[in-house]
Amino acid sequence: MSSVSVQIIEGNPHLRSLLGWHLQQLGYGVFQSANLSQAQSAFQRLHPDLIVLDADLSDGGGLEFCRWLRRQSPVMVLILSTRSAESDIVAGLKAGADDYLRKPFGMQEFLARADALTRRIRNPVPPAYLDYGDLKVDLVQRRVKLKDETIDLTPQEFSLLYVLAQASGMPLSRMELLQRAWPDAIDNPRTVDTHILSLRKKLEVDPRQPNLIQTVRNVGYRFNTEVTRKPPAPKVPATVAASASRPPVAASSLLRS
Repeated sequence: MSSVSVQIIEGNPHLRSLLGWHLQQLGYGVFQSANLSQAQSAFQRLHPDLIVLDADLSDGGGLEFCRWLRRQSPVMVLILSTRSAESDIVAGLKAGADDYLRKPFGMQEFLARADALTRRIRNPVPPAYLDYGDLKVDLVQRRVKLKDETIDLTPQEFSLLYVLAQASGMPLSRMELLQRAWPDAIDNPRTVDTHILSLRKKLEVDPRQPNLIQTVRNVGYRFNTEVTRKPPAPKVPATVAASASRPPVAASSLLRS
């Protein structure tokens, strides 16, 4: 839980301290702001996971600050407000809040709502689809397409590709790949090399000069997440290339001829 941080932006110092104390007892990292000017600089410096935002701060509108937050990052926002009309709740949610809690409220309800929001951070929903330009990986159907053509991978090849892709470009050693991608305990690193070679033959434009699955010397392999496959440039006929390389004829010489 300590990896989840909460910024409390609340004008009432007693409520601000009380909320912070209870969150800290549950293991959250907490920092507090009394107004929007403090809140903005603290947010940019500390990058919290959850914002608890008083909608009625003395130095500006909480909803406008919520809209500003939404333009900065996908941080979770829980709005606190004395305004309880349906239109106020709708306005808060439309401003970008993930939840809206009306004052006064019970502490147990507040903590339950904070937990529900931060649960999404602690247990993110894994993606169902990976898109790397011409390469598409369907994690649900366990299918791979290259330039809209389905590539036939064995279950082990798919698992290896998935583990490499999930590493987000970080190099993985052969032993790490064996531990993560193989269902059974295997201690032969050359098994990884064999499957990498097979994947390259199926996915690379030139398996001898791989661009998608790269070798990292003295480490292992990495998946190049920045690869965008483009069709090769058309070959220019030799006669056209030769004529293009000649310097242009001066206009004066053409007139003299």
